[in-house]
Amino acid sequence: MKLLAEALTKFACGLLLVGLLIFLPAGTWQYTYGWLLICLLFIPMLIAGFVMLVKSPEFLKKRLDVKEKQGTQKGVVAVSGLMFIVGFVVAGLDFRFSWSYVPTWVTVAASVLFLIAYALYAEVMRENAYLSRTIKVEQGQKVVDTGLYGIVRHPMYAVTVLLFLMMPLVLGSWYALIAFGTYPAAIVVRLKDEEALLTKELPGYEKYKQKVKWRLLPFVW
Repeated sequence: MKLLAEALTKFACGLLLVGLLIFLPAGTWQYTYGWLLICLLFIPMLIAGFVMLVKSPEFLKKRLDVKEKQGTQKGVVAVSGLMFIVGFVVAGLDFRFSWSYVPTWVTVAASVLFLIAYALYAEVMRENAYLSRTIKVEQGQKVVDTGLYGIVRHPMYAVTVLLFLMMPLVLGSWYALIAFGTYPAAIVVRLKDEEALLTKELPGYEKYKQKVKWRLLPFVW
């Protein structure tokens, strides 16, 4: 019950915060694309949370821990948080003042890609029981090299890049895309720092890097 209360509290706070960041700058609740993103983002999140609560409470507890201990990672988290704030506020202002126009088909396509990214994110969590929100190596942790981890070394980050870059398009704002466009750079910093830790502390990771060449995007990097 304590874990359920913590999960629901964080879910409600996240929902409230995102809603305020989007709808207050928009100056109205009649922002259809804002509601679209809310549904696409939080309905699957709620379903996934209850599935983890039933099937793997310890994994859910791990996912709720967002307190980074390393300086570099704290900086990345802070930059990412600022990106979300600026991106959502700009999207709301864009809707309010009609700064840019995103065709409906682009928003629909972005919504589909967003859901695909969400499904891939769920698959990554299913494959890797050691996956957490913070950078660390657990006792007894083993290298995961199956499924999506056999294609790129950091499939979770690859999926979140797609997920977050689709958000401003779902919201119908080209200007918000500029803010969210900083996310890949932040992920590269986080990824390199994480790989240094895993190479040093996780047995077999050096061999895994030789087996799976691509970090984030196949045939690119």
